[in-house]
Amino acid sequence: MCCPGWSIAPYPYAIAGSPDATRRHSGDSLNTESLNGPLQDIRIVELGQLIAGPFCGQLMGDLGAEVIKVEPPGTGDPMREWGQGIPVWWSVIARNKKSITLNLREKEGQALLKKLVVEADVLIENFRPGTMEKWGLDYPTLAALNPRLIMVRVSGFGQSGPYAQRAGYGSIGEAMGGIRYLAGDPDRPPSRVGLSIGDSLAATFACVGALAALHSRENTGRGQVVDSAIYEAVLAMMESTIPEFTEGGTIRERSGAILPKIAPSNVYPTSEGEMIVMGANQDSVFTRLCQAMGRESLASDERFRDHTRRGENQAELDALIGQWSSGYTAGALLEILEKHSVPAGRIYRAPEMLNDPHFLAREAIVTVAHKTFKNLQMQNVVPRLSETPGRIRWAGPELGEHNEEVLQGLLGMDDAELLDLRERGIV
Repeated sequence: MCCPGWSIAPYPYAIAGSPDATRRHSGDSLNTESLNGPLQDIRIVELGQLIAGPFCGQLMGDLGAEVIKVEPPGTGDPMREWGQGIPVWWSVIARNKKSITLNLREKEGQALLKKLVVEADVLIENFRPGTMEKWGLDYPTLAALNPRLIMVRVSGFGQSGPYAQRAGYGSIGEAMGGIRYLAGDPDRPPSRVGLSIGDSLAATFACVGALAALHSRENTGRGQVVDSAIYEAVLAMMESTIPEFTEGGTIRERSGAILPKIAPSNVYPTSEGEMIVMGANQDSVFTRLCQAMGRESLASDERFRDHTRRGENQAELDALIGQWSSGYTAGALLEILEKHSVPAGRIYRAPEMLNDPHFLAREAIVTVAHKTFKNLQMQNVVPRLSETPGRIRWAGPELGEHNEEVLQGLLGMDDAELLDLRERGIV
């Protein structure tokens, strides 16, 4: 789907422990083409910074797309400095990407981007709406150069409407999309998930939109704009909260560790103080939980015999289960629940994930080679495809690492031109 006749060799090292490497070493018949991922013929130009746009690029790069990340000369994406403790977030969100530098505030930088767009399938940007237009890089202009171009635009409030021009960080989208109001304990102000979930949701929906637009292009021959707003991405995850209000006047409130009227589904204590999560709200599963507890009669108890009654007596039921669970260690309790097919699990942090046999068997976390970080591990690619699996080919690149490869190899710039642009701060 990209312009033919030009390609870049794969990165010169394999990823230790990757599923692809395992399949190669085991002698499975996996052809070379499938190792490059299902999006191997797609070229993406990624503008913007931080999370909302770049996570979309990460997802598509994981699936084999060639992602050319465009960064400001000298400074780069602020994500290069992010992360708690050692700043390693860049290694994850920029994995499988190539970094070039362009000053898009200058006419020459804009002209170079236009040349790059001619060779691309998708452009991702997450600037404030109006920025691309100010630079003369609006979609009509770019589509005139490349009618097959798909432009993915991620922003706080979308490209239209009275709030479109507002600055829109993920936290604001989470608040206005509704998830912040529901996060936390009922006796405290609204909380947040300890992750940038609004940005990541908007980027994920942007990726879905890009894939849909690529499919549509196969039929129409034309690209289009994908408009992903953070507040709408959060809103899309808000289940039935809107019709609950419009039809019944119900406004969901913060409920801490539970979902109101969904019981039993909570965290429960064990004898050594560790908490486990258990979900047995379906009738058949609750019956099995009662058997595990040695209290089969609870399944037919008028207070708990169906979904509605368990929801109405949620606190009482949780207290009964907690009294029982606290008599066992976490390990013993999980064995009993597994024997009775009751969904349950520990609450994991990174150390627990790294040592879990299921994580290890599925290679959910892999080791990635890096020049500086000698034990760099990160989450693997999801979802898993049986025939054309994605993979982590390399960690986040150095700033401008691929300037020569892209600007000279793809755009045909000679040494003198590149040196001149570098000296004048264009690249």
